[in-house]
Amino acid sequence: MKQRLFWLLILFLPIACAKDTSYSPEAAANSDYFHRAMKRLTDVIVHDIFSPPVASRIYAYSSIAGYEAALPGHPEYQSLARQLTSLAPAPQPEVGKEYCYPLASVYAMLKVGQALIFSEDTISLFRERILQEFKDLGIPRDVYNRSIAYGEAVGNHILSWAAADNYSQTRSYPKYTISDNPATWQPTPPAYMDGIEPSWNKIRPFVLDSAQQFVPPPPTAFSTDKNSRFYRETMEVYAVLQTDDAQEAAEREAIARFWDCNPYVVNQIGHVMFASKKITPGGHWVNIVRIAATQAQADFMKTTAAYALTSVALADGFISCWDEKYRSNLIRPESYINKYIDEEWTPLLQTPPFPEYTSGHSVISRAAATVLTSIFGDNFAFVDDSEEEFGLPARRFRSFLHASEEAAVSRLYGGIHYMPAIENGVQQGAKVGQWVLSNVKMRNEAVSMKQTEQK
Repeated sequence: MKQRLFWLLILFLPIACAKDTSYSPEAAANSDYFHRAMKRLTDVIVHDIFSPPVASRIYAYSSIAGYEAALPGHPEYQSLARQLTSLAPAPQPEVGKEYCYPLASVYAMLKVGQALIFSEDTISLFRERILQEFKDLGIPRDVYNRSIAYGEAVGNHILSWAAADNYSQTRSYPKYTISDNPATWQPTPPAYMDGIEPSWNKIRPFVLDSAQQFVPPPPTAFSTDKNSRFYRETMEVYAVLQTDDAQEAAEREAIARFWDCNPYVVNQIGHVMFASKKITPGGHWVNIVRIAATQAQADFMKTTAAYALTSVALADGFISCWDEKYRSNLIRPESYINKYIDEEWTPLLQTPPFPEYTSGHSVISRAAATVLTSIFGDNFAFVDDSEEEFGLPARRFRSFLHASEEAAVSRLYGGIHYMPAIENGVQQGAKVGQWVLSNVKMRNEAVSMKQTEQK
């Protein structure tokens, strides 16, 4: 009898000790999965050294794919199809079948991101790890496979849409041509790089009617006259850190460095040159989405919506800004000061390789802040740790608009923008952000109201 009981225990012991694989949809709907996927995409964008406009395109399409793949599980939200330019409705899941939409969302987002970057293997390895984590949740095999297939279909749909935005055509467009006009932009030291993305206004906007929809006022007229407005604006840049207040000077420098966000800083030691890689300005604001969504304890769907809408505002902000940059084609402070004021002067930050007006940071930061305010509310105080991994301490902000104001003025402190580019850039970005909010509706108000009444 005892021997029989022994063998029965041995027979059933694996069952008793087996891991509990009961599937909890709530566990799969952890927003951290999407945050981590977006962070890995950012890491690859930094590694591959994508320019700020190109990086914004990658973020936008990847975020939209994640949002659309998560959408069928949340009727209180609505598709971006027919709201974003030329975006047709995505494939729909099978009726009556169970899906893990967070899994489909992360898969779609990574699929699109992988297709738009260079270091594909890095994304592949990360995807394998995060998919294994979903498997470990105990998702039934048929649900798992069906969800992956749906994410694949949505990802392919977004990639087909992205392929028609004129990006590939602009790769063969003419480079920037240097002019003899003293008012125009010239390549700056130490690398004297060509002008980046002179044809970015040819990229199809996401929401804007055209790249020219929000053309800002023209920049101050170029002049070398010491009594001119342009000369005074240049002197403001020249002297901005020359203050008797050491604490104020230190704070201005800290602000400039925190918002530098130059993805390719060229360092020169003697005859040796090497590059330092950092997050792009758009990537900085994408990380602020993570900070805000985490602090607000946003659920999975609200998280994907925040990434998608903010990324769309960033992408259209870059299209609008770059349209103006290569139209006005204004000389940078560094070039002007070295030629007319002080040939030994260097800005605190390295001058980016494209024309001065308007300030890209000012445009895209205000566009992103406008959208984020609509999602998480005004006076949303937060600590921004986006630059800690690059050796800079976190900074505290009272609101998204406060952060955008600091990002804008940082360009003056850094010695790379005149004030009109900053002030008019902020207004330009506000118009872009408001236009996005006016023309893109993510909540299905009828369903949301009905759910509220039922509660």
